[in-house]
Amino acid sequence: MNRRAARLLARFGALLIGVTYVTGAARAAEPRFDDQVRDAFFSGFAGVADDLRRGMAICEAALAVDPDRADALVWHGAGLFFMAGTAFRDGDRDRGLRLQSQGLSEMDRAVALAPDRTATRVPRGAALMGAARHVANPAIATPWLRTAMTDYEAVVAFQAADWLAMSEHDRGELLGALAEGWDRLGERTKSQTYLERIVAELPRSPYGVRATAWLADGRRPDRMTCLGCHKSPAN
Repeated sequence: MNRRAARLLARFGALLIGVTYVTGAARAAEPRFDDQVRDAFFSGFAGVADDLRRGMAICEAALAVDPDRADALVWHGAGLFFMAGTAFRDGDRDRGLRLQSQGLSEMDRAVALAPDRTATRVPRGAALMGAARHVANPAIATPWLRTAMTDYEAVVAFQAADWLAMSEHDRGELLGALAEGWDRLGERTKSQTYLERIVAELPRSPYGVRATAWLADGRRPDRMTCLGCHKSPAN
């Protein structure tokens, strides 16, 4: 694996894991499947194949007990989706297409099973946004990115009652992803709405500093997410 590919893999993993920490106070007492798998998946997405296999095995064990367990299904689908990217980079197009289709199907089914849960919406949104950033074909990247924005906006909506109880990091990750994603889609007004919200709510945070600069000079920073949860692989 070349250095650029390794950075992309780690960046994708950082995005997925970073925003998956988001949870409202009302849900904090619920058992969280991501507590069981996130470290394995993050390490796997950064290139440690054994850890990715371990994370997938945890998902598969949970799904063997309950095939409709949405939080396990969405992580398993994200794992397959990630593996598809690796297959494409290795030149195995047929395997890549097969894994990509299965991964998308599993993530979509997970969200259909539990559409009002952060545990399904955020992993799918992060996986699709991370992948869309590195797909040159807009016919593929644009629908993925729009789905990601739908997922993130859904999370913001059903977290509204607990919003101020959430950490600076969690709010910044969600709002930063929305600002960046809508800008990439050419929806400048929507993007600006989220940037202004970041500045108003989180003015002294890393998110607020970047949002303020973006609004001032009109230039989107290299990234608006994965600030503070994991060191950027590009640094």
